[in-house]
Amino acid sequence: MLFNHARSAVSYTFDEPNLVSAAGLAPVMALAQDAGLADLAEEKISVRNTGADKGANAGAKISSLVAGMVAGADSIDDMDLLRHGGMGSVFDRVYAPSTLGSHLREYIHGHVKQLGSVSSGFLVGLGGRAPLLPVPAAGDGAGTVFVDIDDTVIEVFSAKKQGAGYGYNSTRGLNGLLVTACTSESSPVIIGQQLRKGAAHSARGADKVLADALGALKKIPGQDAAVVARADSAYYNSKIAGAAARAGAALSVTVRLDQRIKKTIAEIDDEAWERIEYNNAIFDETTGTWVSEAEVAEVPFTAFTSKSEDQQVTGRLIVRRVPEKNAAKLAAGQDTIFDTYRHHGFFVRHEALC
Repeated sequence: MLFNHARSAVSYTFDEPNLVSAAGLAPVMALAQDAGLADLAEEKISVRNTGADKGANAGAKISSLVAGMVAGADSIDDMDLLRHGGMGSVFDRVYAPSTLGSHLREYIHGHVKQLGSVSSGFLVGLGGRAPLLPVPAAGDGAGTVFVDIDDTVIEVFSAKKQGAGYGYNSTRGLNGLLVTACTSESSPVIIGQQLRKGAAHSARGADKVLADALGALKKIPGQDAAVVARADSAYYNSKIAGAAARAGAALSVTVRLDQRIKKTIAEIDDEAWERIEYNNAIFDETTGTWVSEAEVAEVPFTAFTSKSEDQQVTGRLIVRRVPEKNAAKLAAGQDTIFDTYRHHGFFVRHEALC
């Protein structure tokens, strides 16, 4: 016997007036308010007011959007979770999703920069209430804050999504540029961010984002430790180096193995290479083998010599090399006649990195 009735559509609503669906929002938003989130947004966000008051109460609306994201919302429609159950008795000015969406639709690029200013000020407020970046007095990385910049593609699924495009990973999405800070005692803290078109090059506008992030870092209460800015080869350019230098930060950036770098590596004296062994072997995906030893060397180096003299940066080129091994030939007992190596180099500018 078969059941011949289709199941009717089912929807669920959290409507118990004495309960809230996300009780964890209470301490989180209390901290946000204490750190000045709403006040900063009200002060800095200047969305024009229309007949529908789309720009009114920016502080409360930004706080609502933050609360929704903390509670798990990933779209404007999801913001309706803030109006379920007893949320209205816990929080004031709980806006409808349509109201929040109308507010955001009034934003232009200048308002995005204003939000960046709100974010920096909020970070300072949080730093005044908790040690965001504690620095140990001794041990590896003691007295140092490491600032990393990198980008990621945030996948979207509609060809009509504004700004969406195919980036370096062949995925349709938006490109998010992030700057994080951490110490050996802390988890990474986001200190800078910028959303860009999906097809944006990794380094597009990165120097300005890094400069703003390093500026915000200096304002965090208790942050007076040395700073090292780190990045991969996509950010090896004079603008990034200049942004770090102007902020008083050391720089460590992976270099691209262009002809000049290869020539510099080839000129390193054989006696300059020092052997190192890893405590834990590293799997080399290129050869399919485990690497437990390598050699390192360093030489003085001036980066960006194709630029004007004021943009050139003097520092050191540090190179790690590992033996080039063909796993298949080694398995067949065919060793190489002479040693060949693969190289990985990075440029540093700061004597304190020795």
